[in-house]
Amino acid sequence: MEKKAKLAEVAQRLHRAFGPLEKRPGGDPLDLLIGTILSQNTSDLNRDRAYAELKRRFPSWEEVLSAPVEEVERAIQGAGLHRQRAARIKEVLRRLLEERGSLSLGFLRDLPDEEAVRWLLSLPGVGKKTAYIVMLFSLGRPFFPVDTHIARVTRRLGLLGEREEPHSALAPLVSKGKEAELHLYLIRLGREVCLARRPRCQACPLPDLCRYVLSKLDPALRPLLQEGDPPPLLVQYENGKREPVHVNREGMLALAANPKVRYLEPAKKLSPKEER
Repeated sequence: MEKKAKLAEVAQRLHRAFGPLEKRPGGDPLDLLIGTILSQNTSDLNRDRAYAELKRRFPSWEEVLSAPVEEVERAIQGAGLHRQRAARIKEVLRRLLEERGSLSLGFLRDLPDEEAVRWLLSLPGVGKKTAYIVMLFSLGRPFFPVDTHIARVTRRLGLLGEREEPHSALAPLVSKGKEAELHLYLIRLGREVCLARRPRCQACPLPDLCRYVLSKLDPALRPLLQEGDPPPLLVQYENGKREPVHVNREGMLALAANPKVRYLEPAKKLSPKEER
């Protein structure tokens, strides 16, 4: 299947699996930018707590800018890397005030996409993911932010090469107007199902589209990814061990998800000697 068509199919299935989006990021672009800086390399819960404490102590960004950096560090300590983040946040605010005359990113709405992104990327601690989140969710521009979950999922699906730059490789594959929905669905899939160390393939709506799963299955077993239980299987492990098992479809997918399993094939391929 061609990659763009495959990603469109992925989007449709995730919509069916997860249902309509309940909420999405948005609001003031400066608020979202600073919230995203706080979210880097930490959980949503830690980000939300740090952001809430920052706003509790300093209700305006002007107060954050004028506060000693140590006080800002204490406010956002729960997000981790608080010294680095506090310095970056204050530098972003300083740059805004010096270059634009006010603590607002509203001027980005009047800039062409490339110019707006270039300005965001010039800020300390702002990479493509952070800049594209602001562009997409606050400014409504057609950008596709890629985080570690999305990169992992799309690599396993065979949509992103190991050495490809994720934003450049995936952006042309995303249907216009679907960027926000697909971004949020893929993150949810990566967090809840397509885990880094032990993916829960048996709970995934995409196993027949997944290169990670397909690479472990004998072609005779692949039609069973949609429905139907497999015959007795022969499991080949990385250590060379071979073991016959009899499992249902979910069990087959759980075996495929096991990083120690190299390959699954019908057990009938065992020789009479091996069967004994």
